[in-house]
Amino acid sequence: MNQIEIYRTKDKQTRIEVRFEGDTVWLNQKQIADLFGTQRPAITKHLANIFRSGELTEKSVSSILEHTAKDGKTYKTQFYNLDAIISVGYRVNSKNATRFRIWATQILKDHLLKGYTLNEKRLQQVVQNMQQLEQAVKLIQQSGKAAELSIEETKGLLDIITGYTESFILLNRFDSKTLSDEKLNENITYEIQYDEAVAAIEELKKQLIKKKEASSLFGKRKDESFSGILQTIVQTFDGEYLYKSIEEQAAHLLYFVIKNHPFTDGNKRIGAFLFVWFLEKNKHRFKKTGELKINDNALVALALLVAQSNPDDKELMIKLVINLVR
Repeated sequence: MNQIEIYRTKDKQTRIEVRFEGDTVWLNQKQIADLFGTQRPAITKHLANIFRSGELTEKSVSSILEHTAKDGKTYKTQFYNLDAIISVGYRVNSKNATRFRIWATQILKDHLLKGYTLNEKRLQQVVQNMQQLEQAVKLIQQSGKAAELSIEETKGLLDIITGYTESFILLNRFDSKTLSDEKLNENITYEIQYDEAVAAIEELKKQLIKKKEASSLFGKRKDESFSGILQTIVQTFDGEYLYKSIEEQAAHLLYFVIKNHPFTDGNKRIGAFLFVWFLEKNKHRFKKTGELKINDNALVALALLVAQSNPDDKELMIKLVINLVR
């Protein structure tokens, strides 16, 4: 795919030629600046911060492409894909970012469907994935109605879905219930101890209360179920872990804390916190490239998806988490 589509802002004051290639959209810094009504230096600054923070890696979201300028000459220019564009947009103009994402996603869907019409088998796969995508979008819409859900958290959900639409691989496996749990990392070097976890949660509570983002109920244990969760994660049989890999233990830790509600308040945040802590302690939080396996927004998204999932889909949700951090 290598096509140009015209995008106009809602007020029709801005017209941008959007390049579609490699199943995503591409804009250069000048076009991104025009899209969000700002200057190019601001875009350069935001992109630098995004890459410096590890939210995205520059190599994975940028590419040198040929660009025909107004003088008719062709130049090689740095372009950025939809992930980078939306990340910048939420720092500059979230409303415009949302509108552009909706437009780009629809255009991408149209292009993908047209592109696969000659291959019936692959077309059927795309349709199945789109049905799953629509279900996920409905979940996002439902989640968006929750009072505690911020625009950044909504973006996190969309980040995961966008990732699925770009590759189709993980989403198709999710849809067909064939998510793999092979080739996992069994080099577990750290177990979360109960007293250590309680102390860490108390420290997290103090920080959140200081920021006025939590009450005294945050992290208050209902009973001994939290201790039971930690014991379940590290249970063994014949000297071996029942959950043998870092990914399995991390996924079950996240799921059990969120779904079993061991705390009066803050189960999703505590589950996400312990999930990251466990991955960090086992040196499994980053990809080989140095990029976070799950960034902050995606982590919030994952916690929300687990919280709203049907208990009957437990094993499927566990495998989804495993595949995201493997």
